[in-house]
Amino acid sequence: MAGVEVCRAAYGDQAALGRAVEGVGRIIHLAGVVRAIDEAGFMAGNVAPVENLLRAVRERNPGLERFLLVSSLAAMGPAPSPSPGVREGDRPGPVSAYGRSKLLGEEVAMRFALEVPVTIVRPPAVYGPGDRDILEVFRMMRKGVLVSAGSAGRQRFSMIHVDDLVEGMLVALRSDAAAGQAYFVTSPSPYGWDEVIEAARPVLGFGRLLRIGLPSPLVFGLGALFGAAAGLTGKPALINRDKANELTQDFWTCSPEKAASELGFTAKTPLGEGVAGTLRWYKEKGWL
Repeated sequence: MAGVEVCRAAYGDQAALGRAVEGVGRIIHLAGVVRAIDEAGFMAGNVAPVENLLRAVRERNPGLERFLLVSSLAAMGPAPSPSPGVREGDRPGPVSAYGRSKLLGEEVAMRFALEVPVTIVRPPAVYGPGDRDILEVFRMMRKGVLVSAGSAGRQRFSMIHVDDLVEGMLVALRSDAAAGQAYFVTSPSPYGWDEVIEAARPVLGFGRLLRIGLPSPLVFGLGALFGAAAGLTGKPALINRDKANELTQDFWTCSPEKAASELGFTAKTPLGEGVAGTLRWYKEKGWL
């Protein structure tokens, strides 16, 4: 791609990382591990790279303008109520190894904040062209069924379209006020499954939808079974006990207020428009 310099460096290679960060003005650390066999795998993918990158910045690029760490709502954990959701000043309560690793990655980054201008953004569930996780939900809907974990009728969740997330990241990256701060970059309000279903219906064209809610004990049982299998095969499972704990929470919601007041950022993509565009992209690519 014209105007783009590619620099490949393993996260454990400090010399190569130093060459990668030298001379750049801003860094966005977006890489991470979302599936691992055990907690050590999450720590290796979500904590050590943050520390190694920031060490390289300190040694080879002390004049860096900004280091933006893309974390996750999982680092803070679920909210006790759907609105306003978790706020930046709340006490973290991650409920999974993934969440704990993202929180520790944040803590590592903030230890460098006196030497490097660090900003953290925490997206909730991200959807849009290219995403494969929510794709499975829409594939079920197209077949006239939706299987969910826990109390589907009660669950509320924050979401953000990928285009809005990119905009929010860039705003945070460039804002002087954001140095040393963390922000939720999220939708203006949380959603429920009914709203997602109605947003998808015009494009997928399904009629009646069979909704199956898996009780929490069953979800945890499946998590234990697949988690044990992952330990034997050495391959991360789609669901384990940790993931079951995430799936059965009622309120994965976070507040957009700090980002709106300090950064002037508000996600602009309506759910209906965002879901429709995502589904059309899936169809064009033959994914759906």
